[in-house]
Amino acid sequence: MKADGFRALSVRAGSAADVEHLVTLDPVAGSDGGERRAAIQRWCRDGAVLVADTPTGLVGYCVVEYTFFEQGFVTMLMVAEPARGHGVGERLLRAAAASCRTGKLFTSTNLSNHPMQRLLERIGWRSVGMVHGLDDGDPEVFYLCRSAGTAGEA
Repeated sequence: MKADGFRALSVRAGSAADVEHLVTLDPVAGSDGGERRAAIQRWCRDGAVLVADTPTGLVGYCVVEYTFFEQGFVTMLMVAEPARGHGVGERLLRAAAASCRTGKLFTSTNLSNHPMQRLLERIGWRSVGMVHGLDDGDPEVFYLCRSAGTAGEA
């Protein structure tokens, strides 16, 4: 996709009609025995998905759930490989923060995932802790969005 195609990018709620497109753009969905496909179906059914849509199709998705101490949590941020570096992840995370129903929005990423850490820090998320033991040898770094839960505020 050409860079100018991302200017027409919109973020909207995902639906059951998007499942196959999301499975196609998510490399894990094709290699994990169906677990990610089932998760994508559940997330779409539960209304937890935001999708990044362009005139040529979906290029990413973000999942926000409310099971992390009853606060918003970005469970998944996935951007198709060719769309990375064009602001898609940023747009999805900003939309997640704007629509968050709680006062706090968290996410996490592996310590080895430097691109995600740079993105989060660049758009104002703050590192708030680390958990060892989830992935052997690669701790999980947790982040808090400073502007979560402000969708309805002026």
